[in-house]
Amino acid sequence: MSKTNSLSAMRRSPSLSRLLLAAIPLLCLIQTVSAYHMNPFFERNANPLPRPARWGPPMKRDSIPLVISNNCAETIWPAIGTQAGTGAGTGGFELSPGNSKSLTVSGDWQGRVWGRTNCSFNVAGNGASNLNGVDGSGAACVTGDCAGVLSCVLTGRTPITLAEFDLAGGTGGEQTFYDISLVDGYNLPMQVIYIPGNNPKLKNIPPNLTNAACIATAGLMSAPAGSGTSGNATTTANPLPYESRQDSKSIASWCPWDLQVKQPTKPGDGVYPYPDDNIQRPIFDPCLSACAKNNLPKDCCTGSYNDAKKCKPGLYSRNAKAVCPDVYSFAFDDQTSTFVIPTGGGWEVKFCPEGRSTNIINTFKSQLGALGQSGLTKAIEDAAANMTIIEEGAKKSGAERVRGEPAMGRGSLGALVVVVAWAVLC
Repeated sequence: MSKTNSLSAMRRSPSLSRLLLAAIPLLCLIQTVSAYHMNPFFERNANPLPRPARWGPPMKRDSIPLVISNNCAETIWPAIGTQAGTGAGTGGFELSPGNSKSLTVSGDWQGRVWGRTNCSFNVAGNGASNLNGVDGSGAACVTGDCAGVLSCVLTGRTPITLAEFDLAGGTGGEQTFYDISLVDGYNLPMQVIYIPGNNPKLKNIPPNLTNAACIATAGLMSAPAGSGTSGNATTTANPLPYESRQDSKSIASWCPWDLQVKQPTKPGDGVYPYPDDNIQRPIFDPCLSACAKNNLPKDCCTGSYNDAKKCKPGLYSRNAKAVCPDVYSFAFDDQTSTFVIPTGGGWEVKFCPEGRSTNIINTFKSQLGALGQSGLTKAIEDAAANMTIIEEGAKKSGAERVRGEPAMGRGSLGALVVVVAWAVLC
């Protein structure tokens, strides 16, 4: 059929036109809906008991504290997603610098928390404002947007730094699983801080065993050190083991060039070669994962690559692990990124925390294994205060940062058309 005839057919068929127009918003949501990749450790060790997802908040007798804190210099819009159990009764809100919001979730809650940046909502919070230049339609946030609404019901658009929780994991629901995930990209520094509860197995738990952080933004990381204290995340008696190899220069350029959301202009484009690593990047430099950008089986460990022997970490994952050793960086990285402790207590998710990225799992691997199974013991407490163990942990930081490899794979022409259409329409 010719182009003219195709257009004529659309004019003669209002229902077809309406159908195609209705599909446009769905195209805009494709990235949002498909963005989230859950840690497979959570699935393999899932609580078999039914836990229907409820909006919340929970009854007081079944409530667990969930505190969201903004230590960034700018306003952010945290978002919360619930997969099981009872959520906080909100899917997102505005949070100005230096402020925290105290919420509660149920003891069997499974969900995630992320941050959105540079948002502009309408008064009702159900769409973007006219200030975003798209007449109140499309995304309301530069990163983490969830269909343009303030209170999210969908996962945020990549790239997003995610805190993932299952507060009642394991066969009997007696273990808490959590991680900081960069599988869907990185937008904001984040720390997860344990709030002690009533579980005797976790009484006086050393904070340097639980309070993981990922700081991969230039200018927000402290100077290289093997250990240190980070705000309310730890104490001088139990300093956090830090990633100690990265400096401000490597942090500024860890994201593979073609995975930056907005690549800086190369001064030599079209004239002479210009090395990517010598180009000044913005401080706020959101980074897509290879999976989030390419959606290829080899990057996402899907299809024939759904096998730990075949799907290996790519450049993005290796770099992410180098700057943030405790993060979940690709599908089969769950064994070196999942924290497991007995249930009980609450959680704080802090954006733009003080200090450096942590290296807890490499430092206290055996102690964390024992903690997850049996709770706190004197031997674990002693190890968490042992400066020799902590400083040695700094030498076990993630792999050295790798440069120079292209991160973007080849895609089909059809995929290119979809990407271009998404960019134009959304």
